[in-house]
Parts: sequence; C-alpha cells; structure tokens
Amino acid sequence: MTDDLQTEQFKVKSQDGLDLHVYRWGDPSAARAVVQICHGLAEHAGRYERLGRALAASGYVAYAHDHRGHGQTATSEDQLGFFAYTNGWERLLDNIDCVTEALGERHPRTPLVLLGHSMGSFATQHLMARNPGRYHAVVLSGSSDRPFLALEAGGRLIARGERLRQGPRGHSKLLYMLTFGSYNRKIKNPTTEFDWLSRDPDEVAKYIDDPLCGFTATNQLWIDMLDAISQLRPGLRAKVPCDLPILVLSGDQDPVGEYGRGVKKLVANLRAQGLTQVTDHLYPGGRHEMFNETNREEVTADLLSWLARVLPGDA
Repeated sequence: MTDDLQTEQFKVKSQDGLDLHVYRWGDPSAARAVVQICHGLAEHAGRYERLGRALAASGYVAYAHDHRGHGQTATSEDQLGFFAYTNGWERLLDNIDCVTEALGERHPRTPLVLLGHSMGSFATQHLMARNPGRYHAVVLSGSSDRPFLALEAGGRLIARGERLRQGPRGHSKLLYMLTFGSYNRKIKNPTTEFDWLSRDPDEVAKYIDDPLCGFTATNQLWIDMLDAISQLRPGLRAKVPCDLPILVLSGDQDPVGEYGRGVKKLVANLRAQGLTQVTDHLYPGGRHEMFNETNREEVTADLLSWLARVLPGDA
C-alpha cells in the first residue's frame, strides 16, 4: 500500500513465515543512505513517522518494521508482547535481518544505517556484532550497557517463576512493577504512568491513547529479553568492527539508561573494546524517547549532522 510517492507500507515474509509490517518514508530512487529503524518494547514502527519524514527531507530513505508481537505484525491482540515459545530473541534478530536483506535488494550498494531504540537498541547491539561489516553506521537511542543488571540474575529467576505460575503467555504484575512500573519514581507529581517517556504531555497522551502501545509484555518475552541483555559482554562487542561509526543518544533522566550512568558505561565499554568512532549525546533533562521529547528538533538535527559526517560520500 502506498499513500504517496514518499510513503509506503508493505509486508516482508520472515524466515518462519511471519508477515512483518514495514513502513517506508522517503524517495527510494535517490537515497543517499538507507536508515533502518528498530522500535522499542510495547510500541510500534508507525510512531517513527516524524523521524522518518525528517530523514526523507534530508535525502535519506527510512524504513521501520513492526517487530513480532508488536504493531500490525501482531495480527491479534493476544499476540501483543509475545515473541515465540522458543528462541524468541533469535527470531527477533532473524526478522530484522530479513528486513535488512529485503532493503538490500531494493537498494543495492546503498549505505545502510541501523537505528535501534530501547529494546531495538539492544537488538542492534547484538546485530552489529553478529553482522560485522554489514552496517555503515549504527545509532543507539534510549539504550544502556545492561539496564537490568540488578535484575539480571534475580529478575531472570523471577520471570521463570512467573512463567511456571502463569505460563509463557502470562502477564506478570510483579515483572511490570520491577520495570515499567518503577520508571516514574524520580518524577515529581507524575500525571500518568508513562510520564517517564517524555516531558511533552501531548506525546505521552498519544502513546496512552494508542491501542498498540503500553501493553504488558508476556513472561516469555521478558525471559527472552533479559537473557539476551545478559549476553552484552566484551566477548560479543569484540566482534564489532573497530571503525564502525556509532552514535549513542539518550536523555540523562531516562530510567532505562539509569539516569545517564548506564549510557556513560555503555560508551566507555564500547571505547574500551577498541571502537574508535563512538559519539555520544546525553541531553540534560531528557527522558526515554528523545525523538518525542520537547527538544526533538535539536536531537533530530544532531542525528542528521552526524550522519552527514560519517557516511561515505556525504559532506
């Protein structure tokens, strides 16, 4: 389905037969680079339209797909927040690879940028090691080193206990309270349970009013993701090409980034692994979704400036 010459929605068939819903913004015939966006947990790719159009206005073509268990890839409400009964995280990574391969067929010999937000940023951290040399640049938004480190052992045990009690598709209030439910704790007088996303109340309201956002992840998804994040160790990062340009951007009031501490640790660890092209932007006062923050135009301009510096052929 095409809305106009600059936008399109289509499906990509995954390796395991899932129809992945994909959005495109920008002119595919004259793109200086492809930007593939990987969204976060409990949201969907359509929320990146503003960013996609900004990238398109600067000569890029942006694509974003709904992950399995999310958005229009989830064909029924009971699929929201569930990857698979087994190998869920690997299936998620395989799906992203599948979309990447489809974009490569559409745009041969065009530079590829992988931009991951939150959960998508942790998938991106895995993929830049799993696919060395595939990406010309990587952007990690709303990311961290290992944000659930305090939960890593205990949380994984709790998640398995909740799966035993409720089943893989169960929705644990305890796991929710240990994660999303705790993220407002440093905000004075929050008006909604999702104020941690952005200082812009209109953006928070859009999220709350969106039926494809804010759902509770299943026990199995939490197990999949917590297990995957526990693998973000030096041995994995050692596989990343040392000259890969990486942009890490976050708000210093983002609970996923441990209020800046986890972001700084991520940047320090990337550099300690010998990565020489790591740039970081830690925005004062910013919360989790910097592309939906009150200073989003500044953040987008910083992204565009960085892309122009690091991509081949750009000035």
